[in-house]
Amino acid sequence: MADWGRGQNAVAMEDMLDVENKRMTDNLASKVTRLKSDSDFLSATGLLTGSMKRFSTMTRSGRENRKLLCFVSVGLVVVFFILYYLVSKAGT
Repeated sequence: MADWGRGQNAVAMEDMLDVENKRMTDNLASKVTRLKSDSDFLSATGLLTGSMKRFSTMTRSGRENRKLLCFVSVGLVVVFFILYYLVSKAGT
């Protein structure tokens, strides 16, 4: 009789531990997801920082690079307006 009582107690303890393990697994999964999103944000920030450093270096350099920078900037503005015009025409 004592063994049968211990068996039920052991099953109850195993069920309790199983529930606790599932809860901790879910908690860990949510932490991993948060860390991955933080990592994605940091990599995007690093990319933008690197681009800004290159842009600053280009603007501080000689006259030829300034001329190139001007052409690229004007070209980007023109491309933006062309895309805006095409998207607005496609929407109507």
